[in-house]
Amino acid sequence: MTWRRYGGDRGQAFPIYAVVVVGLLFAALAFFTIGKAGVVRSNAQGAADAAALAAAREARDTLVPGIDLATLSPEEWEQVLLGRRFDVLGGACGAAHDFAAMNDATVTCSAAGTRFTVRSTTNGTVGDSVVPGVSGKHGEAEARAEIVPRCHVEPGDSGGSGSAPTPGPPGPVKFSCAKGVVVDYDPARPRAWRSLAATLFDVRLID
Repeated sequence: MTWRRYGGDRGQAFPIYAVVVVGLLFAALAFFTIGKAGVVRSNAQGAADAAALAAAREARDTLVPGIDLATLSPEEWEQVLLGRRFDVLGGACGAAHDFAAMNDATVTCSAAGTRFTVRSTTNGTVGDSVVPGVSGKHGEAEARAEIVPRCHVEPGDSGGSGSAPTPGPPGPVKFSCAKGVVVDYDPARPRAWRSLAATLFDVRLID
């Protein structure tokens, strides 16, 4: 009789054990899904950040076609520093799409002045999941980047301070930049715009 009671207790405990094991497996799968969803979301944000910065850098490095740096007056240089001479409608968003593709994502891109907004969607998904509404979800994120001037034109640096304007092409221009950096641009010894732009402007992500 004692043996039978012991065997009967084991039979009653087995369903409880099975329920506990199934519950633990479900919880483990749910935690795995949540973790994978976090990774997919992080991938989407990384793709958006990289694409937004790429768009802003491409715009910063590309002026409107037809601009000749050697002929710009100090006043025209100020317009450049205000971001009013960038070719924002050119290849900027194309660069965003290229960087998104390298991060296995697609993006939409828009520009407003010197600010670029990118919305990304990952090609990869969370996959099959025991969590309702999560299966097959793509990661989505948004990022914005801005071109920020670091310098301004020092007054009286082209044509001589206190003197009448000299006919002919503008002379050298001096820029005063952040952290006490001074940049000289001499039209007689032109410098590639991409190199100069990296000194005159910052590109950063914004909220």
